[in-house]
Formats: sequence, C-alpha cells, structure tokens
Amino acid sequence: MKFTKRIITNQTLNLSDADFSEGEIILIDKPSGPTSFQVVSKIRKITGVKKVGHSGTLDPKASGLMIVCTGKKTKEMDRFINLNKTYTGIIRLGLTSPSMDTETKCTELPLPKYLDEKKILEVRDNFLGEIEQIPPMYSAVKVDGKKLYNLARKGKTIERQPRKVFIEKFEIEKIDLPDIHFTITCSKGTFIRVIADDFGKKLNCGGILLELRRTVIGEFRVDEAIKMDQLSSQIFSNSVSYEWNVH
Repeated sequence: MKFTKRIITNQTLNLSDADFSEGEIILIDKPSGPTSFQVVSKIRKITGVKKVGHSGTLDPKASGLMIVCTGKKTKEMDRFINLNKTYTGIIRLGLTSPSMDTETKCTELPLPKYLDEKKILEVRDNFLGEIEQIPPMYSAVKVDGKKLYNLARKGKTIERQPRKVFIEKFEIEKIDLPDIHFTITCSKGTFIRVIADDFGKKLNCGGILLELRRTVIGEFRVDEAIKMDQLSSQIFSNSVSYEWNVH
C-alpha cells in the first residue's frame, strides 16, 4: 500500500506551511519511558491542536516508531493501524513477572542444563504463522469497558479470550544466554511480551521482554522518524525542553 500524501519526517526541513488543525501525518520516534498517551499529549501542546491520535500503542518501556495524525487526518488512522509491524528486542530467560517485562517485580527461575541454539530455534518455530495469544493483564485492552492494566494494578485478574495474530517473521539475531536477541514482523494486535512469556514457558524456565523497539510500520521506518525536540524546534524558534512524567 502506497501513501502519496505528505508525511512529516526527520527530513522535513520546513514546517512553516504545516496545518496541524487541517491535518498532518507525523512519524515519531518514541523514547523509552513515556506512555503513548503522553507522547500524544506533548504533540497536542507543540501543535496547539486538540485532535491528535496514533496508530498503535507502544508500552512505556518500549521505544520506536509511532505514526501520529492530527486534525482531520485522524480519520485516516485505520489505514496505518492495520499495517504489519516489525520489532527488535531482547527476551531474557530465567525470569518471570506479572507484566511479562521489567515493569513489575521479577522472579528468578533456573535455566535448563542443556539449552543450545537448536532447542531455541525449535521453540521459535512454534511461533511462526497464525498463533493465538491471551492479552496480558498489564495492557490497554478493554474488557467490559475496563482497561486491563487498571485491574492488574489493583491485584485483580480476569478471564480473557484468546486472539489470533500472525507472525510473519521471527529471526533469532543473537543468543547470549540468558538473553535472546530477535527481530519479529507481525500483524496488528500482537503482544511481543506474550511471546517472551510463552517462549520462556516452552523452555520451562520463564522469560520476560527485556527490551523492545518498533522499527517498521508498513513501509515506514523508524530511521525516518522525528524526535520530539526536533519536531518542536522546527515549529518554534527554540526547542521545548521536556520533563516526562513517567510515574
């Protein structure tokens, strides 16, 4: 799918004619720390436009590509939401946590005595193609109108229905136990944290998502994306300094 409309990237040298109220599409490189909602909130302040949305949530600890739409362009977000996405990251074996990453307290488990590349690749193969995932409690998924992470933070767990997702590519880039470095290309709605958790379960040693970066959405790449201070400096004469409230 090709997009011919203007996209604001790190190569956009002049934003003097940008009309954020009428609608613009911006490639943003989200840093690790803030939530996707906080990124959108900052862009509202930079552009002075209330109507701002994004094409897919990134967890607070994750970094990488977000496609942000402003003004009337928010009506076009569905065309980005449905695109496949590519991630790079690290699965750390021998740990488990309620959030399936380092956001919550981790519990250590022993690694198998005999764990080699062949076994890891065999487990990896289980995730290729169409698979089912149960959304994690620590997620923005809504059940009966309630966001799961709000319930999880109160110590509650409720039943969730499995969802089908498609894993187009799952490459093991490096094995440096207990860490497994990977690249995954997948359909919308895929939880990489769940893959990390399930990966560890299949090896009987636990696993968490240690690092995650979204590098590609459809044909758009993170190396084209603009950082928040760059966006601000191109709109204003001086870059706005950000103090992310990530607590």
